[in-house]
Amino acid sequence: MKLRVGIVFGGYSREREVSFAGGRTVYDNLNKALFEPVPIFVDSFGNFVILDWKYIYKGSIRDFYPPVEYLPPTPHHYQVYAESLKDTDGKLAYKMLEKLGKPVKAEELKNHIDFAFLCLHGAGGEDGSIQGLLDYVKIPYSGSGIFSSALGMNKAIQRKWMYEAGLAVPAFIIVNREQGFEPSTLKKLYEEVKQTVGLPCVIKPANQGSSIGATVLMQTDYASFENAILKAFFLTKLTHSTWTNMSKEQQVDYVRHIGDIREGIGFPLSLKHGKQNSIVIHPEELLKKLKAQFSKSKEDAILEAFDGESEVMIETFLRGKEFSCIVIQDEHGKPIALPPTEIRKGQELFDYRSKYLPGLSRKITPIDLPEERIKQIADACCELFGSMHFNVYARIDGFITAENQIFLNDPNTTSGMLPSSFFFHQAAEIGLNPSRFLTYIIRASLQERVVASMNNPRYNELLHRVDTLISEDKNKGAHKKKIAVILGGYSSERHISVESGRNIYEKLASSSQYEPIPVFLAGNAQNYSLYQIPINILLKDNADDIKEKIENYKIHPYIKKIQQNCESITEKYSTGNSLTPPSKLTYTQLAKEVDGVFIALHGRPGEDGQVQIELGKVGLPFNGSSAVTSAITINKYETNNILRHNGLLVPDDIVITHEECKKDTKALFKKLENKLGVPFIAKPIDDGCSSAVRKIDTLQEFEAFVKLIFRSEEKKDVKAAEILKNKSQRGVSAEECFFG
Repeated sequence: MKLRVGIVFGGYSREREVSFAGGRTVYDNLNKALFEPVPIFVDSFGNFVILDWKYIYKGSIRDFYPPVEYLPPTPHHYQVYAESLKDTDGKLAYKMLEKLGKPVKAEELKNHIDFAFLCLHGAGGEDGSIQGLLDYVKIPYSGSGIFSSALGMNKAIQRKWMYEAGLAVPAFIIVNREQGFEPSTLKKLYEEVKQTVGLPCVIKPANQGSSIGATVLMQTDYASFENAILKAFFLTKLTHSTWTNMSKEQQVDYVRHIGDIREGIGFPLSLKHGKQNSIVIHPEELLKKLKAQFSKSKEDAILEAFDGESEVMIETFLRGKEFSCIVIQDEHGKPIALPPTEIRKGQELFDYRSKYLPGLSRKITPIDLPEERIKQIADACCELFGSMHFNVYARIDGFITAENQIFLNDPNTTSGMLPSSFFFHQAAEIGLNPSRFLTYIIRASLQERVVASMNNPRYNELLHRVDTLISEDKNKGAHKKKIAVILGGYSSERHISVESGRNIYEKLASSSQYEPIPVFLAGNAQNYSLYQIPINILLKDNADDIKEKIENYKIHPYIKKIQQNCESITEKYSTGNSLTPPSKLTYTQLAKEVDGVFIALHGRPGEDGQVQIELGKVGLPFNGSSAVTSAITINKYETNNILRHNGLLVPDDIVITHEECKKDTKALFKKLENKLGVPFIAKPIDDGCSSAVRKIDTLQEFEAFVKLIFRSEEKKDVKAAEILKNKSQRGVSAEECFFG
């Protein structure tokens, strides 16, 4: 019988959206042959609900909770969390949860699940609270126990513990909320920071993750220091001049930012203005109060979060290579560090956006250092893992300076579990895809709970059941249908194709019927090739990174050693071909290897019928439309003509060629202006995903657009990009563009 795995996600911390996205990843990737996933959403007040599956795929929590029928009117279209609704007796929360699924009490959870996979972050998730609750109701759970979770959550206690244990730590100061925020107090603190910590420095809350509330203070002025301290305590000072100098739209956006729990303060909050002190629960209410109060008084307003911070840590800013390392345990409880990953980012702080938005940082695995230095980092991470009594797995971040001094900071007992996270990225280096790594985490956690509970018979029975299921599933592997997932390509949409393909791969890998085979397409319109790739290449940052790894394939000597150290794990959870080097395939060879194909390509080829034609020749079934239909719909202009011919309303449009643009762009702009009016929309004729789509208002913008869109090299014209306020538009080697 399958194990019922409750995926616990959401929560009431500021990291609830990261938790929600991570819970969705775990839900998708759990091996359905072994486990029955049970999504358990924790709401803003700590209530549990077995969530209807349809809500799991919403973009964010606020897209489904609170349910739309319970939302008060908001003329400025503010999105809110449940805390912004008036619920004096808790009955409203229960009614809302009934709309989402089946509400359950903590003591009832054991009737619905056998095991809890914890995807909660921050307060209530990583601090030992949920671990203690689950211990009390006798439900085994993933990861570390109560003590190590509490220790891993509080950065102030962590830092003191590490210092007293003799580990290298940067100079630091702990600031308590009780010290107050009077200018005289903060100025005295500022002088102390300059003397003991130095500038630049890092200022961050002691009990938050995902770099929420953190600042790298590069400036040396007191005002910047004061703002950073207030931000870390989740306060903000708003002056009369700042408010009145904003336009109405800027004031609306300011309040929207304040309500963002990831980067602002959140609601409810306390608003202090002069002698008035009020509690505000909704953005519309705050906007109204600020307008009214600043119209009467020039005094500063102080906005303070209800779920603020009790302690803030100030530490020396470290210069060097930043890394993150996942540490796991083998079946005997010995810690093993997976290959540390270097984080290369576009700014000083690896902040919330850099961590969770694709393309804002790069992962280099292993970190670009001599092998002996990599080993020193790994050994230090394993030592910290043991000294802090972590269990099963942890993510440990740190820096190595130019002098080769290693500083470890912010050890996490619950890693982020988005598809692009270090958690899966590093596991892939030893041959475990996300589904198999999650199976390992569940099995290792059960073993840890057996030990911690002094061989609880129930936990022992669950461990034996999982072992049986793993063995049976491995034996059935040869009978699964093999599906090639073709991803990548050479269009401007190749990076989106990789994200789509990985998503499909992971869903198929977690099914009981299919074995996905990742196949990367690389080349150009004249000549392209197919490559079967291993899991560690599949989980690289983007399509260009994957292509580079295929062309220059080699296994780093340090990674080879880690793979050998983890053989007992990979033999149990993986298959022998997960790290097979990339190999070039013809369509004929592909037909011999797989039973079908899932085309995850975007643009050309893939959406133009060319791949479909080749698959048809070798008799391989594929998803989506026929080659004929694909060849038509790839061309937006032809598609519009067909729709128009069949009586459907479509906008006026014109196709402009590269050759026409070379002759006279001013005349072309006049032609477009006469037929389409201004503004009009410009886009490539055969790219999707809104790639290079632009609203054109002026001749200058039109000239800049055609200069960028028709360039043949990746390098862009800087002046044209500035005119369009474009930071990342790639050349698409287009010959025709579509205007409408």
